[in-house]
Parts: sequence; C-alpha cells; structure tokens
Amino acid sequence: MAIYARISQDRGGEAMGVERQLQDCRRVAKQRGWIVAEEYIDNDQSAYNPRKKRPAYERMLADLRDGLRDGVVVYHLDRLHRRPIELERFVEVCERAGMRSLATAHGDVDLGTGDGLLLARLLGIVAANESDAKSRRGKRKMQEIAEAGKPHMGGPRPFGFKSDKVTHEPAEAEVIRTAAERLLAGDTLTSLVRSLEADGVQTVTGKPWSTTALRQMLLSPRNWGMRTRQDGDPVKAVWDPIISARDGERLTQKLTDPARRTNRSARRYLLSGMCRCGRCGAVLVSHPKQGVRKYECRPIANRKGCGRLSITAAPLEEWVTEAVLELLDDPKLTATLTTGGETGDEEAAQLRADLVGLKERRADAAQMFALGDIDRAEWSVIRKTIEPQLRTKEARLATLTNRTAADAYIGHGDRLRSQWQSLNLTRQRAIIQAVINHVTIQPAAVPGRHGLDPERVQPDWAF
Repeated sequence: MAIYARISQDRGGEAMGVERQLQDCRRVAKQRGWIVAEEYIDNDQSAYNPRKKRPAYERMLADLRDGLRDGVVVYHLDRLHRRPIELERFVEVCERAGMRSLATAHGDVDLGTGDGLLLARLLGIVAANESDAKSRRGKRKMQEIAEAGKPHMGGPRPFGFKSDKVTHEPAEAEVIRTAAERLLAGDTLTSLVRSLEADGVQTVTGKPWSTTALRQMLLSPRNWGMRTRQDGDPVKAVWDPIISARDGERLTQKLTDPARRTNRSARRYLLSGMCRCGRCGAVLVSHPKQGVRKYECRPIANRKGCGRLSITAAPLEEWVTEAVLELLDDPKLTATLTTGGETGDEEAAQLRADLVGLKERRADAAQMFALGDIDRAEWSVIRKTIEPQLRTKEARLATLTNRTAADAYIGHGDRLRSQWQSLNLTRQRAIIQAVINHVTIQPAAVPGRHGLDPERVQPDWAF
C-alpha cells in the first residue's frame, strides 16, 4: 500500500501538518491490516497550481501504473487533488492498473463502482471550488493590503528594510541613497557594483550584487515611499521613503530610457563622441597616434569624415575641463538655473496630479466597457483621447525631473575642481555632457603650431 501526504504551505519548514496526516493514515492502514510499502510526501506543495509539479505524487502514480502498489491511503481526497482534471488522470491510472482501494481517514472510496467514482468526483469538484474561493479571497486581501499602502509580507525582506518591511535598515538605506546619488551624478551600474563588491555589501540573500539586481532594487518604488497596486498604479506607502519621490522619478527615467545602451564599449577618452570637425561636421575619432592621443576626423566606415583635421587630446581636454569648471562658478548660470526652480517643482506636482486623474479616468472607462455600460467604439474613443495626453504629460514630467550630473556643482566649481582628479572617467564625462552639447574644433590657423590655440575650440553650451 501507498500513503500519500501533502500540505500547501509550510512556513515554518517543520512539516508538522504532514506528520499529522501520516499518523492518521498509518492508523487507517493498521486498522485494515494493510502493509505500507512507501510513504509519498509532498511538503509545501500546492495541488491547485498546475504549473507546480508534485514530485512525490508523480512517483506514486508511476508506481501505481507499474503495479507496484495495491491501494492508496490519504488523509482526505483534497490532499490528492484540487482539480477535477487531475482526479480523472488518477482514476484512469487506477483503472488500468486494476487498483480500486482508496482509503481516507473519513471513509473509503471504491473506484471500481459507479457510486464510488461519483463520490470521488463530487468531492473533487468541492475541493476545486474551495481552492478557487481561497484564491479569490487571497487576491482580494492582497489588493486591500496594496491599496492601504501596507507591505506584502511574503518573501524575503527588501534591501534597505528590516524584516517587518517598514522599518529602515540604516546601513542598507544609506547604500541606496549613495547608489542613487552616484547614478544620477553620472556613474554606471557597473561601477556601482564594483564599489559594492569592494565594500563587502551583499544582497539580502547573501549573494554578490549584479547590475541586473542593482537596477531592479533602484527601480523599486518602495525606496521613495510608494507601492503599486495590482493594476500597476502607485499608492502612498505606510513606511518612510529612503530617497525623495523626485529622485525616484529621475532614476526611473534614466534606467528605463529606451535609448540607454548598457552593452556598448566603455569610452576611454574624456571627450569621445563630443567633438565635431569644423570642416565637415563629422564626429572626431579618438585614438593614439605615434604615442600621442589625438581626436581626428577620419573617413572610415559609416563615417563621412573629410580626414583633414586633428587635434592633440591632452591640452584640449584640459581646456574644456577648465571651461566647464568656470561655467559652473558663473553667477549668471547659477541665477539662470535656480530662478524658476519652485515654478518647475509646482509644474511637476501638477503634472503628477494630472497623470493620476487621467489614469483613473482610463480605469473607470475600462470598467464601464467591461460591465457593458459603453460599447467598444465608445471605449476606443475614450482611450484614444486619454492616452496621447498621458504620453505628452509623461514626457514633460520627464524633462522637468531630468536631473543632470552637474546639479550638485552649480555655483561650486572650486569644489568640483578639487575633486576632479578623484572622479572616474564616467563621472567626469557625465558632468561635461551635462553642460556641453558638443565641441566644434576648427582647422588650425597655423598648421604645425605647438600647444593649443583656444580659438580653434568652440563649445556648444547646453545652457
């Protein structure tokens, strides 16, 4: 005989529920004088989810099919099956193997008679309905928890929070703040992962960070005090934010930008891709020539360069760097960028409110269509009216919240000058790109002249 025991959830990992089932099944087998050949146990396994295999159950079916077992003892039929289709599969295996004995702690079921099959099928339908109702209740409860802004208590704790998923874990929260600040200032995920590895910082599961894991963590609305409903809409959470909502939006904008390419080769020169030929407008190529780094216009594949202009890299990079530092110290620039800052914040707040309202209108219209209050044509008109507004407002909000790598240094060029050499190339490039669109290099007035002629360098400032 076979004994089968199963429990859907064993949160404590102690298998207490399974052990109680086994005790009752052993008692049933002993009362009937049956010899138990094997106990098949699926602990912490659902019988309702078809995507989750039950290894012990499948092994028992194989043994029944091969004639190795004469019957099955189970605490209750719902321990065997929660879906009618699985019951029919079990019945078919039993019929082909000539197995009729199915005993439970509450009575026997004879699979060889019509009445026995009817009872098994009725109990199977009841079990399926019970599982379906339990699933609906669970989903509704999860929805209520989400709408209240409370944390979902399943799974491991999130990075930055204690096990209650509400209280900050101070050291990890500081890691999140630092990572967000560095990423917004121009650092890459790869450089951040290297820093975390060097500092011995691991994920909550004790594994090293990867760029994928770090990206997912930084994109979590939890970090800025929000959580999402099942429909994807945000809800204010009950916990305090680790970073501001504005920085959260900037991170999302940066990390989800379709134009962002993470598989390209790292730039090796400070001004790679930023310099233009003053003769033909082509992008200058950076490379060493006879041991000296240069930016050159070259007529290579996919480039329409004239091949008639070059400039030594080191003095050009020094000149551009100094020009950027001086610009960041310019009071006029500071006044330009700080004036209207509150207005920008007010506009961003209004855009966020508008987006919430538009999404609610779209959701209401979708529900009306689902209930039959409006037809498909009406639903299509509403959707086509709302969605362009959503895209326009989302694009405007992205522009307002697109923080540049130079923000922290506006009006503090001297501080940046003292830190410049300690910044990695990625950070330096990000700061320059924040204030310069490109640099046009004009032909040399005196060919062969040593040193840099500043007249050749024409920055196209972003401000």
